[in-house]
Amino acid sequence: MTSNGGVGKLRSVVLDCPEPRKLAQFYLGLLGAEMFSDEEETWVVIVDGDGRRLCFQLAPEYKPPRFPDPEASQQFHLDVLVDDIEEAEPKALALGATLVQPNDNDQFRVYRDPVGHTFCLMWL
Repeated sequence: MTSNGGVGKLRSVVLDCPEPRKLAQFYLGLLGAEMFSDEEETWVVIVDGDGRRLCFQLAPEYKPPRFPDPEASQQFHLDVLVDDIEEAEPKALALGATLVQPNDNDQFRVYRDPVGHTFCLMWL
């Protein structure tokens, strides 16, 4: 199935959340992606220009990670590459992101999406 001898290929990254459509709208704006499927209340799929899928799955009992609490894992996070952090950050905040941790090394900043998943805006 894969050229490198692996068992398979990554198809999607799936985020648990309390409102799939609402969280998908946040990531549509953040990533410049397009809606692929939102016909179900429990499952929404968006796709970026390179065909990468990000899915949102209903989790009625969802509890967000507590990053940077060392007692609670962030579970996973997305690294989002931007050209200009000073331009990208206000746009992410306007979409509903919250800044968790500015970084003094000038390579990334940590944010939460509207339901608490962490992600980083990164630049070169």
